[in-house]
Amino acid sequence: MSSSKKALITGITGQDGSYLADSLLAKGYEIHGLVRRSSSSNRSRIDHLYRDPHLPSTRLFLHYGDLSDSSQLTELIYNIKPEEIYHLGAQSHVRVSFDLAEYTGDITGLGTTRILESVRRSGIKTKFYQASSSELYGSAPAPQNEHTPFQPRSPYAAAKVYAFWMVRNYRDGYGLFASNGILFNHESPRRGEAFVTRKITRGLADIIAKKEKKLYMGNLDARRDWGYAPEYVEAMWLMLQQERPDDYVIGTGETHSVREFLEEAFGYLNMDWKEYIALDPYYLRPTEVEELRADNTKAKKELNWSPKITFKDLVRIMVDYDLERDGLPCPGIGKKIVEKNHFPKN
Repeated sequence: MSSSKKALITGITGQDGSYLADSLLAKGYEIHGLVRRSSSSNRSRIDHLYRDPHLPSTRLFLHYGDLSDSSQLTELIYNIKPEEIYHLGAQSHVRVSFDLAEYTGDITGLGTTRILESVRRSGIKTKFYQASSSELYGSAPAPQNEHTPFQPRSPYAAAKVYAFWMVRNYRDGYGLFASNGILFNHESPRRGEAFVTRKITRGLADIIAKKEKKLYMGNLDARRDWGYAPEYVEAMWLMLQQERPDDYVIGTGETHSVREFLEEAFGYLNMDWKEYIALDPYYLRPTEVEELRADNTKAKKELNWSPKITFKDLVRIMVDYDLERDGLPCPGIGKKIVEKNHFPKN
């Protein structure tokens, strides 16, 4: 597909931002990414884009900025004039949000408002995607869809609820093309190591390499709807190709516990996870979300989107990556799944 469209991605150095950049560049987009200036580089997930000999360097641009600086965001958006904005940037770790509640509210909640207001003030015509989260639902009974009432159970979730409704208000009040993608948990080898799925596969590799003897975990009974991130960024793009803005739930429709993830990961290497796991109360949340499971009926019907990668495949992809990264032998089933489906190399 050829396109001359320009897209702005906040959070481009994160898991979703990097996969989205892969996808949009393949579609012919010119990409502008918002990155925070810091003393250390955090661009490992997009380094491969600069090394790709088939990618003209003039199609990927990074801009220093911060979601707390509204004037700078307005100037940036006005100067770039992107046809599409994908707002993925946030303080996105749920457990950390309990320790950094005010910061999470400022960046994850108000950060969205600042971008929406920047779009309104700049007067440009653009389509806006907001990265909403299944954490919005909290204690609401599963399965959850676009009509399920929100019951947030963390500062992160509360900030995302605020952001969700600001998107709706700017859509209804100012006529902005602004859509919420309520994405359920989606993982990959590019997932940060503080998140539970990557913590497990990274910890498993460390145990195999004899760097660690135990992996310390929190609530093993929490159940989540886990999918594969490269498939989910395609759903983001599809939302902005619709004639009208709307809100969509994106997920697999299946739920699995943290315990099941451990069983699948360790079992892939014929190991008994119980021999290597210890519980640590530090990793428990003050308020827990017991079960999240998507009803993706609307996305299937209106976006023609549905996931292909199964839970077992996802675990194997992640385990293979972390073993290979450390130079350890891996079964290779996950690697073959990535290659067969032509997903970006990790």
